[in-house]
Amino acid sequence: MEIPTKYNPAESEDKWYKYWMDKGFFHSVPDEREPYTIVIPPPNVTGVLHMGHMLNNTIQDVLVRRARLQGKNVCWVPGTDHASIATEAKVVNKLKQEGISKDDITRDEFMAHAWEWKEKHGGIILEQLKKLGASCDWERTAFTMDESLYESVIDVFIDLYKKEKVYRGVRMVNWDPSAQTAVSDEEVIYKELQSKLYYLRYQVEGSDEYITIATTRPETILGDTAVCINPNDERFAHLRGKRCIVPLVNRSIPIIEDEYVDMEFGTGALKITPAHDINDYEIGDRHNLESIDIFNDNGTMSEAAQLYIGKDRFEVRDLIMPDLEKAGNLVKVEDYVNKVGFSERTDAVIEPKLSMQWFLNMKELAKPALEHVMNDDIQLHPPKFKNTYRHWMENVKDWCISRQLWWGQRIPVYYLPEGGYVVARSIEAALVEANAKTGKTYKAEDLRQDEDVLDTWFSSWLWPISVFDGIRNPENEEIKYYYPTNDLVSGPDILFFWIARMVISGYEYRGEKPFSNVYLTGIVRDELGRKMSKSLGNSPDPLDLIAKYGADGVRVGMLLCSPAGGDLLFNENLPEQGRNFTTKIWNAFRLVKGWKLPISSNLNMPDWQQRFSMHV
Repeated sequence: MEIPTKYNPAESEDKWYKYWMDKGFFHSVPDEREPYTIVIPPPNVTGVLHMGHMLNNTIQDVLVRRARLQGKNVCWVPGTDHASIATEAKVVNKLKQEGISKDDITRDEFMAHAWEWKEKHGGIILEQLKKLGASCDWERTAFTMDESLYESVIDVFIDLYKKEKVYRGVRMVNWDPSAQTAVSDEEVIYKELQSKLYYLRYQVEGSDEYITIATTRPETILGDTAVCINPNDERFAHLRGKRCIVPLVNRSIPIIEDEYVDMEFGTGALKITPAHDINDYEIGDRHNLESIDIFNDNGTMSEAAQLYIGKDRFEVRDLIMPDLEKAGNLVKVEDYVNKVGFSERTDAVIEPKLSMQWFLNMKELAKPALEHVMNDDIQLHPPKFKNTYRHWMENVKDWCISRQLWWGQRIPVYYLPEGGYVVARSIEAALVEANAKTGKTYKAEDLRQDEDVLDTWFSSWLWPISVFDGIRNPENEEIKYYYPTNDLVSGPDILFFWIARMVISGYEYRGEKPFSNVYLTGIVRDELGRKMSKSLGNSPDPLDLIAKYGADGVRVGMLLCSPAGGDLLFNENLPEQGRNFTTKIWNAFRLVKGWKLPISSNLNMPDWQQRFSMHV
């Protein structure tokens, strides 16, 4: 046999990966050995491999290969997340290019298009992970909309509703006008923008006097239902109990008092728009103010605005200023830097909006999840993230779990013709519930299922349980063998989105932790210290790197230069707990490669790099 003079990674890696796959070396079934389980953070079904995936999955692969060499029964579960907002946006755009509007087709027709898109594009990132060399148990590949996982989500909603943890109500939510759905607080990205502060005067009713307010959003004056002053502000003492006139629409509104008002900001007087600002909403609730929703779901002005109907909110901002100036209500305009919320999914500016939604009461559910991380039953690496975790969990808000979309697990609520509703797994079960509840005899066409779907995270928070069918069949062999899992590798950006919620569901539905260690990777950055991203154009295509250097070469490079590997391993101030776990990863890599180099957390960086490079 002729040995090539030059190593060809593509040829060797493809050959051996195929061999491993053909022999089923990555597949696991319960047996007498000690299990070692990792569930992959399921990437969005819309996604493609990026450098963050490279780092995350390389670390996972090191851990699972080490566990195999130690004789453990390794189960590394791969899969994808249905990603409600992102996938629906992709499908809507595809249909638009074909001349089809979502508004012109039925829900079933749209879902058929969505499933077709998923089948065509949804497995791309998993195939790319195979090119990376990830030794997942591909026979176990899961998808959050698979039948078993879908049913698990529905069962959990019904269970939590019966426990009186799920409720329906009108609340102020973060509204994405582009996706036309509510999004959670954690899905809002705040950016500092150079804005304007507009000083506008409102005439005091029955006099020639004016009260001046300052606002960054002049277009929302059309929804004002009060002007508020601080009760301790003597400048406005003579206006207590009086009313003023909203410019342009000439609506009479009260001048109210509330200590929320900052006497030092602007003029010390605040316009109150309860339908479009969370703080205004709370003030309005305290003072029983009217709430006027001046925006349509797509961010255009509604009939309630009276003016500029059908025009986009930002267009109206430009149009309203000349009109205010002409009417004598504009005092001055100043430059102003403020933070504006953007939707993480669509990058649209978030609109605070009153909306009827479904919520999950989190206060009691969060208690065991906080306790077991604080006492290190579940260890975060590095442990500095315990402070962030504790802050979130001690200040947890009720979770808005409904989304105004079609792609996702549809909320199992059925509305009755005369009002009220029942919660059931199917229309058949709903009919039984409805008939029993009312004493009437309904037909299927009499009931209307809720149009909304559940938040994407409401399915992925069950991931370590649902991939082993532990919700529907809590005593099955696999969930009892593989759960709890061992280690979770993820990014700190989803510590609350996903990780904390998995901990909550683990204690609620299994009575124990979902994993023992959470290894929070660093951010992959360029030579200027910037996060690698497509938008900045500073991120290489991982597949191009693999084609050029081979999967092993790229993976070693990721481990050597990444913040997770370098900064954590060689930081002398890192607590013992963090050093031990990062050392575990590097020793695992040594074991996988068959090196005899002893790696410890005591080695200084230059010596370690020099000795390591000799083996590379």
